[in-house]
Amino acid sequence: MTGSRNVLVTGASGYIGSLAVAALAGDREHVAKVVATDIRRVPTAQRKRGVVYVEHDVRNPGLEELLRAHDIDTVVHLAAIVSPGKDSNPQLEYDVDVVGTRNTLEACVGAGVSQIVVTSSGAAYGYHADNRPLLTEDCPLRGNDEFPYARHKRLVEQMLADFRRDHPQLGQLIFRPGTVLGATARNQITNLFEKPVVLGVDGAATPFVFIWDRDVVDCIVHGVRTGKTGIYNLAGDGVMTLREIATRLGKRYVSLPAALISGGLAVLSKLGVSRYGPEQVRFLQYRPVLDNHALKHEFGYVPQCTSRQVFELYAGAQQ
Repeated sequence: MTGSRNVLVTGASGYIGSLAVAALAGDREHVAKVVATDIRRVPTAQRKRGVVYVEHDVRNPGLEELLRAHDIDTVVHLAAIVSPGKDSNPQLEYDVDVVGTRNTLEACVGAGVSQIVVTSSGAAYGYHADNRPLLTEDCPLRGNDEFPYARHKRLVEQMLADFRRDHPQLGQLIFRPGTVLGATARNQITNLFEKPVVLGVDGAATPFVFIWDRDVVDCIVHGVRTGKTGIYNLAGDGVMTLREIATRLGKRYVSLPAALISGGLAVLSKLGVSRYGPEQVRFLQYRPVLDNHALKHEFGYVPQCTSRQVFELYAGAQQ
C-alpha cells in the first residue's frame, strides 16, 4: 500500500480510539480521510477538524455501505468493552467484542478494504501457571473461559486466523497490548492500584508489563502509514511487580494465601457485594509477561517508555 489512506476507526469515542482519531487526523501526509464511528455521539466541542463522525453500532449491519460510501481502504478496529460498567453483562460483551468483530471483518471483505488494524490483548494468552516467562507471538492463545475478556480475545483471534486463510486479500495487523497506561488511564487494572491497600497473593510476584497509551497510538499510525501486516505484542521493556507498584504509590502491600482470597471472593460474589469471583486469584497469580522483540525488530517500533517509565507517568498524575 502506498499513497494517502482513507481510514475508518471503530470505537472512536473510546480511550485509545479518541487518541488514534486525533493522531490520524493530524497526519495529512499519509491520511487523506478519517471516518470516526462509535455507538456514542461525540460532542461537537470534542470533534477534530476534518474528521467525519458517524454513529454506528458494530453489532448492527450497515458498515459495508459506510465503507463503500467513503472509499475506505484501511479500518482500525478498536470497538470492544475493556472495562465493563455496572450495567454490562457477558452477552453484551460477547456481542460487541466477538460478533462486532465478525461484522467488521465481513464488511471489510465485502467492501474490498485492503488493511484492517485490530487491537487484541495480551489477555488472549490467558492466565496459566505454565505460561512461558516471556510470551512471544507464536505462543498458544489460551484465554481463560472464566475471564470473559480473555475468552473473547481468544475467540476473536481464532476468527482472524480463519479470515487470513479464507480472505488473504484483507491484510491484517494485530496488536496484543499489555496493560495500557497513561496519565489519564482508568481501567480495571488501575482500580487495583487505587485501593487504600494493594492486595497480593502469597508466592506470586504478579508482574505487570505496561505500554504507554501514546506508544499504542503511534504503533497504530505507523501500521496505517506502512500498510504492514503481522501480529505483535505491545509492551514496554521490563516489568513491575505488584509489591513494587505499592511501594511507588506509598501504599501498604498485603499478601494473603490464595485459598483465603478465593474463599472471600466466593462469599462476596454470592452476596452480590463483588462482581469478581474466585477466578480473580489466577488473574494475580499468573500474569502474562509479553516479549516485545518482534515489535522492535520486525515491526520497526521501539516503545518510547519502559514499563517503569509508563508507571511513573501514571503515578505522577495521581499525586
